[in-house]
Amino acid sequence: FFPPQVLLLACAEDLECVPGFQQKVFYIEKPFEFTEDRLVLNLKFDDCKGNNKLNFEVSNPDFRVELDGNLVALKNVSDAGRALFVHARSEHAEDMAEIFILEANEKRGALKEILKLEGNLGIPRQKRAILATPILIPENQRPPFPRLVGKVIRSEGTEGVKFRLSGKGVDQDPKGIFRINEMSGDVSVTRTLDREAIANYELEVEVVDMNGKTIDGPVRLDIAVIDQNDNRPMFKEGPYVGHVMEGSATGTTVMRMAAFDADDASTDNALLRYNILKQTPTKPSPNMFYIDPEKGDIVTVVSPALLDRETMESPKYELVIEAKDMGGMDVGLTGTATATILIDDKNDHAPEFTKKEFQATVKEGVTGVIVNLTVGDRDDPATGAWRAVYSIINGNPGQSFEIHTNPQTNEGMLSVVKPLDYEISAFHTLLIKVENEDPLIPDIAYGPSSTATVQITVEDVNEGPVFHPNPMTVTKQENIPVGSVVLTVNATDPDTLQHQTIRYSVYKDPAGWLEINPTNGTVGTTAVLDRESPFVHNNVYTALFLAIDSGNPPATGTGTLHITLEDVNDNVPSLYPTLAKVCDDAKDLRVVVLGASDKDLHPNTDPFKFELSKQSGPEKLWRINRLNNTHAQVILLQNLKKANYNIPISVTDSGKPPLTNTTELRLQVCTCKKSKMDCSATDALHISLTLILLSLLSLFCKSF
Repeated sequence: FFPPQVLLLACAEDLECVPGFQQKVFYIEKPFEFTEDRLVLNLKFDDCKGNNKLNFEVSNPDFRVELDGNLVALKNVSDAGRALFVHARSEHAEDMAEIFILEANEKRGALKEILKLEGNLGIPRQKRAILATPILIPENQRPPFPRLVGKVIRSEGTEGVKFRLSGKGVDQDPKGIFRINEMSGDVSVTRTLDREAIANYELEVEVVDMNGKTIDGPVRLDIAVIDQNDNRPMFKEGPYVGHVMEGSATGTTVMRMAAFDADDASTDNALLRYNILKQTPTKPSPNMFYIDPEKGDIVTVVSPALLDRETMESPKYELVIEAKDMGGMDVGLTGTATATILIDDKNDHAPEFTKKEFQATVKEGVTGVIVNLTVGDRDDPATGAWRAVYSIINGNPGQSFEIHTNPQTNEGMLSVVKPLDYEISAFHTLLIKVENEDPLIPDIAYGPSSTATVQITVEDVNEGPVFHPNPMTVTKQENIPVGSVVLTVNATDPDTLQHQTIRYSVYKDPAGWLEINPTNGTVGTTAVLDRESPFVHNNVYTALFLAIDSGNPPATGTGTLHITLEDVNDNVPSLYPTLAKVCDDAKDLRVVVLGASDKDLHPNTDPFKFELSKQSGPEKLWRINRLNNTHAQVILLQNLKKANYNIPISVTDSGKPPLTNTTELRLQVCTCKKSKMDCSATDALHISLTLILLSLLSLFCKSF
């Protein structure tokens, strides 16, 4: 393959010795394969004191760095990941170098980005007084602290000046992580770093005089925290449940398992590989599933015949899945999770009746469930592939039967919904079919066992007689003579084969107006029918009668009779009000408006005729004026003295013949002062006494 292209990111030629790697970051083009023992690149490490006890560690165990700094592969490696890290440590210094492996199409862009950053990365395209090369520090370093990690150099010397470091991690939170030797420019870290908390620090370094005045800078100093494999893969999205249909083809994807690793995603520290550690249960095969080591996809690996839900020990499998970083190598950290896989049912078994013929017995006239039909189905009871749907396909022309599914037992509940009649048919034969809610799969069909016969025997019972018609209606005038015939009821016995006799009786007669002949059913009156009775509603009187057969025990039928009562003029009109009050000095002599009402119906009610009875005395004291068909007004013809007066008023309705009612209107003439009315009786009844005296005088004259 082509030799790797190496780019030097930082150098300090012609400057004083800086302990550590003389080049810390490399970009190389990914070869087709790293060949065993072939040079990848050369790393230069110098602790400025002879490199005593120098050793190197490589993040990828397939590589090593020899003492002369040559990085070589220990074997042929086709995939080394996106980056390699080399840690060097001697008696006096330690440092980290980072090697990024680029695809061919990435290299040009990467070089451009590097050149853009040359000022910050220390490439001296123009002369600068301060050289601050990027510092790489491994996370999780152990004490002692502080630990020297880099050096800032001033090309013009450090006499009379000092270095000053600032930024996040120095004088900004988190404070005090880094510090600089004011005189030498040595940069130290004071505590253990955590890349997952902060991966990069951007600091500024400047040179100031002894009074603190800036002479050079500030110049950016980048510190990158190098990832260590200190985080285990974690499954965060559980619970993990997958479904696969029984009989699925080999290689069917069930679900995907995805773990998270908080380490640097560009390194092998977060390069995950997946594996199935355990499968429960282990039948019918201990290896029912396979997981793609890179993607985490779980797929089936057994034949469709073995993926049969009905023959499995359990339709639920639990897989213990392991995720390991470092690309799955033995040194990688692991995390586990449980994947639950459910084998879903498909409708590959038709329901079958447990027997070909069922028997049922039902009494005539009774409705409800008469028999439960049982079926068997090997499919999953929680699905439509198991739930049964029943239908009656023959023997139900009158729709007297219905069948429904019991959702708990899956049985077919056969019911009578229209009462059966023994005298019409004593036997019924039904043909029942059962299917599933879900359709069967194409290669399965319903067979003869999916139909069954139900033989139903109807038992004879003593049925009560039936009135014809029911209810019965008749129209009669109220006040017809007692003993009048209303109608003759008719009831028949449905039990035509038993030749029974029927007798009648009154069941409910609220007003006690009726009687019935127990033999022939003739209904007659025992009292006057009154349309205005409180037992009559909307002109209709209702009574109930019984028809009782001669069976053992006897059976009873009930008939309803509605009598519509026609009105006759049998109620006199009534007058209201019967009391009125007026002031003795009233200017308005219109005393009261009277109204009339009648319990009868039109035309036996209004228009009403209002009249005053003959007034006594030399002068007329009042008159009555008709206002409309139902009201009239009483008017005084002069003011009266304080007293009580009785005014006889007659009201006549419009019936034929008309009826008249005379009612006395009591008129109180009161003293009225300051809006107060005093009606206490100080005088005797004026008109009444006058009438009494006149009557006595008349009797006295006649006696002579």
